[in-house]
Amino acid sequence: MSYPAETVGILGLGLIGGSLARALRESGFSRRFIGYGYREPSLRRGVELGVIDDFTLDLGELIDRADILVICAPTLVAADLLRQILGKLQGVENGPVITDAASVKGNLLAAAKEACGGNVPPRLVLGHPIAGSERSGVDASDAALFRHHRVILTPVEGNEPAAVELVRAMWQSTGAEVVSMSVADHDEVLAATSHLPHLLAYALVDALAQSDASEDIFRCAAGGFRDFTRIASSDPVMWRDIAIANRDALLQSIDLFSEHLGRLRQAVADEDADGMQETFTRAKAARDQFAAILAERGQRSKAE
Repeated sequence: MSYPAETVGILGLGLIGGSLARALRESGFSRRFIGYGYREPSLRRGVELGVIDDFTLDLGELIDRADILVICAPTLVAADLLRQILGKLQGVENGPVITDAASVKGNLLAAAKEACGGNVPPRLVLGHPIAGSERSGVDASDAALFRHHRVILTPVEGNEPAAVELVRAMWQSTGAEVVSMSVADHDEVLAATSHLPHLLAYALVDALAQSDASEDIFRCAAGGFRDFTRIASSDPVMWRDIAIANRDALLQSIDLFSEHLGRLRQAVADEDADGMQETFTRAKAARDQFAAILAERGQRSKAE
């Protein structure tokens, strides 16, 4: 049997890396999966679960054995791993295709250029699966995690077309919808739709937790508060690193939101009923449209 990529190296065997390995094995995209990371117990657990076939703590060994490397580590760690990989590939022709699953692309592209004298490696194709779970670790891995979710690829000038198509085919084999956009557009969109909402949830919970009335606030909080703040239970270290890596785009989103919140505050202070209703009506229409898109996607998922 022929495989698009005989051996896949997974750097960071958590929810994303483990789910990717499971999905690729199930789809028949690859025959062999090798894990790499800093925590040997997690890698051993991956072998026990059948998520990976083998693991190594030697990055050079992984590079030599894999046809494609997928960095599934947190954003800042991913950038450091990319520097190490590219450093080991200096002067090597036809090395493995390299991709990733990190939430920010600009810092990885900068790391790649730094490691390669300002050039972008032709076989490096950055990507980001828009999927996840509140659970974490290889035990939470799920072959269906990416099904009917989007994966954003950010190819750049100089990428080998064959490398881009291999990474695209990899994600498509998991059942994901693959789209492409520029690195800058990706980071701007994710700052607005993912990174900013997490910061708002953290800020709201932290502010209320420090209130003199915090005990009563949390005791009486209802479903709306629970739903809005659910993502404040996410990993603080991961989101700290994302905020650092995507600082400029995130600051733009924070400033835009602050401006709108300031106008809404003034409307409340002025008892400007018409102004508030206009804001709420526009927001409801936009949210209803988004809900319709999600519903259509869910119906398509059930039909398939």
